[in-house]
Amino acid sequence: MKLQRHGTIACLALTAVLGLSACGSDNNEPASGASASGSAAAADCATGTLNAQGSSAQKNAMAEWIKAYQQKCAGSTINYEPSGSGAGIQAFIAGTADFAGSDSALKPEEQPQADAKCAGGAAIHLPMVIGPVAVAYNVSGVDNLQLKPATLAKIFAGKVTKWDDPAIKADNPDAKLPSTTIQTVHRSDESGTTDNFTKFLAKTSAADWTFENAKAWKAPGGTGAKGSDGVASSVKGADGSIGYMEWSFAENAGLKMAKIGNGAGEFAELTAENAGKTIAGAKIEGQGDDLKMSVDYATKEAGAYPIVLVTYEIVCSKGIAADKLPLVKGLLGHAASAQGQAELTELGYAPLPDSVRTKVEAAVKNLS
Repeated sequence: MKLQRHGTIACLALTAVLGLSACGSDNNEPASGASASGSAAAADCATGTLNAQGSSAQKNAMAEWIKAYQQKCAGSTINYEPSGSGAGIQAFIAGTADFAGSDSALKPEEQPQADAKCAGGAAIHLPMVIGPVAVAYNVSGVDNLQLKPATLAKIFAGKVTKWDDPAIKADNPDAKLPSTTIQTVHRSDESGTTDNFTKFLAKTSAADWTFENAKAWKAPGGTGAKGSDGVASSVKGADGSIGYMEWSFAENAGLKMAKIGNGAGEFAELTAENAGKTIAGAKIEGQGDDLKMSVDYATKEAGAYPIVLVTYEIVCSKGIAADKLPLVKGLLGHAASAQGQAELTELGYAPLPDSVRTKVEAAVKNLS
C-alpha cells in the first residue's frame, strides 16, 4: 500500500510540474489508430533474446518493463544484469551487451570505443529513468535530519566524523544529536549513482569536496557496498551510518532520508514534486537523437530537491544486428511510451517530462 500511495502522489506531482500527459489508470484509452485489443502494441512485439547490463539504479524499472513487455509479447527472452554503470558500458564496448544502462554519459575516451560497435552509426544516450538520489541514514533517536551540501561533503570526505559535530548541529539546531561515530557507506563498484552524487558535491561544495566526480569512489575511509541495494542494506544494518542510493532502494528498505540544502537556501525533502522541480530545469545537450542531459545541481528553484540522476540506455543509432533490432526497438519503445513511464511511479522513480519522453520515443523509432 505504501508504494501504491507513493506512486499516486508521484504521478500527480509530476503531472503538475512537468505536464506529463498520462498517469497510471488514466492511460487506458487506446492511442489513435489502435484498437481496444491493443493491435498497435502487438505490432511492436518481437521474438529473440537480448542481453543487457549496467546501472543498478534502474534495476527495478528495467525489471518492470521486461515483465510488462514479455507478458504482452510471447517468444522473447530479455536479460538485464544490474552490474553497475561502468561494467555495463564496458560490456557494450566489448560486444557482450546489446545495450547498456548508465547513470552518466560516456566519457570522451569511451565514446569512440562505443561508436566502433555501431556500423555506420554512433552510440547514443536515451534518458529512460529519472531517479532522485536519496541520502539515507540510520542514527538512533534522530529524525528529520537536514544537511547543507557543504556539511554533506565534509561527512563523506571524512572531515566530519561524529554525529554531534558543530557543522551538523548548525544544520539541525533543534535536534538532539548523539556522539556516535559516523559510518559512511559508498558504492564499491563503478557507478553512475556515485558519479552523480560526487558531481553534486563537486558543483556545490568545491572547497570541501576536492575529489571531483567519478564513477569510482575516490574519497578515503568509509565502507564500500555493491549496488544501490548493497548500500541500502549496509545503512539499515549499522547504527550511525549514512549512505547515498537511488530513491526506490531507500524507500523499499524503509530508511530515513535527509533533507538536502538547495541553491535557494532551503532544506528540501525528497518528494516526486521537489525532484521534478530540478528535472524540469535539466537541458538536453546532445545532438540529434543523442539525448544527453545536463542537470543543474545548484538549482535555485524554490523547493527543489537537488540530487537527481538521469539513467540512460546507451545503444547504437545504426548497425544493430538484424536479429536484435526488432526486440531492442520493441522493449525500448515500451519503456519510452507514456504507459511505460507511468509504470515507474509505483517504484519510487519519477517519469520523464513529456517533452523529453516524446524525443526519446522518436529516437527509438529511428534505431536501425
